[in-house]
Amino acid sequence: MVKSYLRYEAQSTFGVIASPGGKAVFDHSGRLSITPALESVIVWDIKKGTQVVRWSDSDNTAEVTCIARSPNGKDYAVGYVDGSIRLFDLTGNTVNVVLNGHRGSVSALRFDSTGTVLASGARDTDIVLWDVVGEVGLYRLRGHKDEITGLAFVAARGETALNASASGHVVSSSKDTLVKLWDLRARHCVQTLATHRSEVWALAVSPDARLLVTGTSDAELHVWTIDADKLDGATGAEADAQRWDAIGEYGVVRRGSSSRIVELQFHASGQYLACLGTDRLAEIFRARTPAEIKKKLERRQRRSREKSKKAAGSGGEEAEPGAEPPRPVTAADELTSFALVRTSAKPVSLDFDPADGDAAALARRGSLRMLVAQNNNALHVWSAPVPPPGKTTKQAQLPEPALLASVDMHGHRSEPRALALSGDGELVASAANGSLRVWNAQTGACVRTLACGAALCAAFLPGDQVVAVGTRDGALELYDIPAATLLETRDAHDGACWAIDVHPDRKSLATGGADKTVKFWALELAREGVRRRLTLEHARTLQMADDVLALRFSPDARLLAVALLDATVKVFYADSLKFFLSLYGHKLPAVSLDISSDSTLLVTGSADKSVKLWGLDFGDCHRSLLAHAEPVTAVRFVPGSHYFFSAGKDRLVVQWDGDSFQRIQKLAGCHGDVWALAVARHGSFVVASSQDRAVRVWAKTDEPLFLEEERERELEELLDRGLEESARPADDGADDGAEAQRAGKATADTLKAGERIAEALDLADAERRKWSDHADQRRRMPHLNPPPPEPNPVLAFEKLTPEAYVLRTVERVRAADLDDALLVLSFSRVLSLLEYVDVWARRQWNAPLTCRVLFFLLRSHQNQIVATRSMRSRLDSIRRGLRAGVSAQRDQIGYNLAALTSLKAEWEASATADFFDEDAIQKIQDSLVKKRKFVGLKA
Repeated sequence: MVKSYLRYEAQSTFGVIASPGGKAVFDHSGRLSITPALESVIVWDIKKGTQVVRWSDSDNTAEVTCIARSPNGKDYAVGYVDGSIRLFDLTGNTVNVVLNGHRGSVSALRFDSTGTVLASGARDTDIVLWDVVGEVGLYRLRGHKDEITGLAFVAARGETALNASASGHVVSSSKDTLVKLWDLRARHCVQTLATHRSEVWALAVSPDARLLVTGTSDAELHVWTIDADKLDGATGAEADAQRWDAIGEYGVVRRGSSSRIVELQFHASGQYLACLGTDRLAEIFRARTPAEIKKKLERRQRRSREKSKKAAGSGGEEAEPGAEPPRPVTAADELTSFALVRTSAKPVSLDFDPADGDAAALARRGSLRMLVAQNNNALHVWSAPVPPPGKTTKQAQLPEPALLASVDMHGHRSEPRALALSGDGELVASAANGSLRVWNAQTGACVRTLACGAALCAAFLPGDQVVAVGTRDGALELYDIPAATLLETRDAHDGACWAIDVHPDRKSLATGGADKTVKFWALELAREGVRRRLTLEHARTLQMADDVLALRFSPDARLLAVALLDATVKVFYADSLKFFLSLYGHKLPAVSLDISSDSTLLVTGSADKSVKLWGLDFGDCHRSLLAHAEPVTAVRFVPGSHYFFSAGKDRLVVQWDGDSFQRIQKLAGCHGDVWALAVARHGSFVVASSQDRAVRVWAKTDEPLFLEEERERELEELLDRGLEESARPADDGADDGAEAQRAGKATADTLKAGERIAEALDLADAERRKWSDHADQRRRMPHLNPPPPEPNPVLAFEKLTPEAYVLRTVERVRAADLDDALLVLSFSRVLSLLEYVDVWARRQWNAPLTCRVLFFLLRSHQNQIVATRSMRSRLDSIRRGLRAGVSAQRDQIGYNLAALTSLKAEWEASATADFFDEDAIQKIQDSLVKKRKFVGLKA
């Protein structure tokens, strides 16, 4: 009989506030923060500091890299490491669209002003334009030689949602030191700025599309002017005939820092520009008004004249007045440093509050609100006061920017290196450098937060009220969880305290450190006034030959296993501390070990990437397993069995069978080195902490797992990845040298969708041939009256004709995957599909989809279709049927647009009222009335 196991599935992830690989943004109200959290997106209520909702996709395991906010107020585009883009709806908290077009990590996302077109840039150096409404890729722009770092739309005059994808311009920056201007009408790069000496890390375009600011690794901001008249007046052909200089150099602005720029962003009012660097400094620049610029230039000219007069007076010559030409306005004259915000850690992203969208709203609030995400797993909201209208910064005497709110209580500032589970499995304690946090294992809520040292190991003491933490400086700290206080600190070791374990009798514990000792501590109750508290008393010390890296008591309290830095494991009797066994075999030190519940097996995990199983009767090595691709960091047995889990720096947690030495399953999901592992009683769930600061829980399910099926599933995943890799050269080689190319990427989903369409075509063709043969038979032999053939069971169950079945199969393919799915079809199946397109066109079934399929097939197989004579009559039939259907669709859309326009005008007429200011009217009337003049007369 085949042995079966129970599968573990990911249950929850907690401890992550903002992952450092992505960018956080405000929502449109300014109350919520849309924050990347590894493979998920968390919506935080900034004022309350609580999680509102978590966005995730069960099919995705890639990490979030960037987020863009749509102007419509509800959609958010999220880019991932694997090149995919997902559109989430804030109102429904669902995934609306999945777009696949990039072959590298998405590094830049930007919506246009209408919210109907999305531009994305990635590490694969490509820029892809997406139709958000149609859920398809429009085209791909190629020209950069390195990762895209910034994108911005420059809207054309009169741009609407109907022509947004065919008008306007896009500005892009890249690590190849170039900034390019793309014409979306010509799909061509019309200008390249090559004056930067190093990588361009960020760019920003002012809301009025007048200024372009780029940031590099130096201490200057490069500012450019955008000539809107040239952008709107010249087409791609005219640009070749004349010198294209729509973007002109405006000057440079000195920054207060010389570090690399992380992000640039204009405020929606256009009055302020934020510059974020890597040195914990965010600098805000203010745009001077034209009157201020004029006043500054006049003051500069006056000083220049005074200097020239002094120079002329000392030299005996007097300068002629007005001889000096007026100096042109530069970027340094318009942009001036306004405020500095110093963050507590390296910043990752910055976003202005969109609720202050105009100057009036900003004046009412009186301050700028900025959301800053830091690389230490924290979110901060800063408030920078702004001067009231009519006053300058000096006149207003503004205070310094202040921290308004923060979200930092739901995660560690550094990676948790130790985990401990309470006896009942309800609480999880995670310890990091500077903080100890206790979590509810089921809900993921943070129960307690305490300050601690640089923790390396932790354990719950009997009663689950106290947690013992061993630190890097050798201290042993006891924390009272209900009271959230530090009970006491003991100097346990002269070096780092690497290991801690509680004795099975629950009366003592042992610690091992870098001072080559194992110390035993007795748990005592010390009286403090009228209450008692738990304390530690040093009982005895076991001297070792090298540093102690791990130790474990056997569950029967008979043995003590100690792992040393010399790559050996020593086993002692727990009561007398007499030497029992010495286990050799690892090439590098064993950093973790555990003993099974029946005290018969010892498992060790080493830095040599192997896991070894030892028998505790004679110390023989049962099996050595190459468990991970990177060093093993933790091993733990499942209580009551010989199953065990291992974790490593390859970001995997793996379950093993200690009797058959088989790998049961791999638990993926971590985005960093896994440091600690804990298994609940009876193996109901397993907890792991990793370098990404997340604490992950996998729960045991009732789903059976068979080793053969699991190996087949792993092979299928490898095959799918291989198919995707094999399909990439064909896509990359298409249209070499062209700047505009097809947007799309062959994935496992597109290949499967193409196979489903091919199967539907084969089934429908067979059904049509069967009925055609039946009709011929009836025509040749009408007197026999042959019975009709048996319908296909699938078509009979669905109650569909062959043509409708093929159409439904095509409709079920995601719009973003349809083009790549049609490329999977062979030319013979393409001819068959065109027959069904003819039927769809004549019957006017789903005209938009019919047109899209037809046009794509004609573009992709034009040469073969032209060379096939039999297709001429088919194409004529399609043209006649499609023209009638498209005309009907056009008339319907025109009628609906006219009706909506009429309804809009009617609503505006009924909802608009005229208001009059009576005081102002009275003042005007009084000014028009001639007042009487009283004159005094003398007799």
